Amino acid sequence: MDKTARTRKEIRRGKKSKQCHCCGKTFRFCWNCRCGFSMCQECMYENQWGMTCNGITWECPDCGDQNGYGNQ
Repeated sequence: MDKTARTRKEIRRGKKSKQCHCCGKTFRFCWNCRCGFSMCQECMYENQWGMTCNGITWECPDCGDQNGYGNQ
């Protein structure tokens, strides 16, 4: 078996890390919008008061699109 051969699961788990647009740090998980904006969990907690009014969706500060928190 070839050493470079990888399964789909290995490729999926090897996703690249995202850079937070607010703090500039790199994280394995960020909240992402379809426009490309991404925010880490810590920055999302700090800015949640201005990005959501119902706790179910958040509004992207770049494009104004509504995104889900994934809790429904």
